[in-house]
Amino acid sequence: MKNLTLENIAKACAGKLVLPDNGEAGRKEATCVVIDSRKIEQGGVFIATRGEKVDGHSFIPAVEKAGAMGVVCERAPEECRIPYILVEDSFVALKSLAEFYRKQLTIQVVGITGSVGKTSTKEMIASVLSTKFNVLKTQGNFNNEIGLPLTVLSIREEHEIAVLEMGISDFGEMHRLSKIARPDICVMTNIGQCHLENLGTREGILKAKSEIFDFMNPDGYVFVNGDDDLLNRIEQKGSHKPVSFGLDPSNDIFASEVLNKGLLGSHAVIHAALRVFPVEIPLPGAHMVLNALAAAGVGMQLGLTVEEIRQGIANVQAVGGRSHVIALPGKTVIDDCYNANPVSVKAAINLLTTALGRKVAVLGDMFELGQNEAQLHREVGVYAAQKGIDVIICAGKLSRHMYEGALSVNGEMLTAAEKREVYYFETRDEMLDKLPEILKPGDNILVKASHGMQFEKVVESLTKH
Repeated sequence: MKNLTLENIAKACAGKLVLPDNGEAGRKEATCVVIDSRKIEQGGVFIATRGEKVDGHSFIPAVEKAGAMGVVCERAPEECRIPYILVEDSFVALKSLAEFYRKQLTIQVVGITGSVGKTSTKEMIASVLSTKFNVLKTQGNFNNEIGLPLTVLSIREEHEIAVLEMGISDFGEMHRLSKIARPDICVMTNIGQCHLENLGTREGILKAKSEIFDFMNPDGYVFVNGDDDLLNRIEQKGSHKPVSFGLDPSNDIFASEVLNKGLLGSHAVIHAALRVFPVEIPLPGAHMVLNALAAAGVGMQLGLTVEEIRQGIANVQAVGGRSHVIALPGKTVIDDCYNANPVSVKAAINLLTTALGRKVAVLGDMFELGQNEAQLHREVGVYAAQKGIDVIICAGKLSRHMYEGALSVNGEMLTAAEKREVYYFETRDEMLDKLPEILKPGDNILVKASHGMQFEKVVESLTKH
């Protein structure tokens, strides 16, 4: 890892380097930096962090035995025969180290943020860029103040471009993430209703997300969803005017002749910089067209041909938990259980409406919505009913409001004779016990809730049986 010697790590982390040997080890470059002792490599550096249940300091003997070059820790380890660096806070040290390492690299970084669709947009952009470059992309949910530094520290000499997802829930977080990532290209997907508990309003969300520009390359480029009423107001950042993408022809990059093929994806014609070309988008949902437009814009900016862009869009793969369509004998499951807010749940319901056959929405609580959480849940229930979803199943304490909304039309409660097939369960496990009685052969089943509801267990149950 370029310039990542123990001496430089100690300086970057403002730590004290203790060398049990003659000092030669302090000038060797690390092979990796990890906080999970199971991922240590020969010659790597282990950062011992304290968690709610596990203290990483207890694994120092194990990483020493596995061949670690050194350790970053908050207290001096007992009987340690390898170098160690004492710091006040291991998590702060992790971020400082990632920031130092990023400055050593000449790699181009694409930073992606927004309320909804960050992961699917990241996958689309990475798929497109991979047709020409060696791309490193954020894995799983490594998009926060722990995951992003670890992703940056996983960049290697062979990588040409890094596509980084950047997620936040409060003011100041994106500023710190931007300081680490220092993006050359920024992509903003939308401004929806998420993390309202901390950020207050959509305007507050925009302000927090816009911190991504704080450490952007001054000569970099910004791509924004021009169909979003807040993002289309973003003023010039750095030396270039923001590039807008969307379905409206007024955008710099837009789509026409959009054909929704339901769970099979979409067809569209992309218009960008005097180039017009058709694309096949294999992932379902209207938002995937927007993702393809963003990927096309970033691809063109980085010199890809139209054919490379088309190929990358056609080859994109779904990520588990995010609009992942699972075709099973007797039923189809739409696994979108990774997270949820009102915007993303309504988008998932729209996707469900394109399925052929009975449509079942299994919905759970949406967290971090602030003081309007009851009304926002109710609105989702009303939306599902208005969209003609055949069966609406709500689980979780907050989802009682969703259930009540699903039983109403225009705010008026229906009579017993008019009620749809709508169910409510206080807990996920109570719902799981009753699901086999509710579902029928041939059902199309959407599974959607905030991550804390652990609805991946619902998907697991459906796919097992």
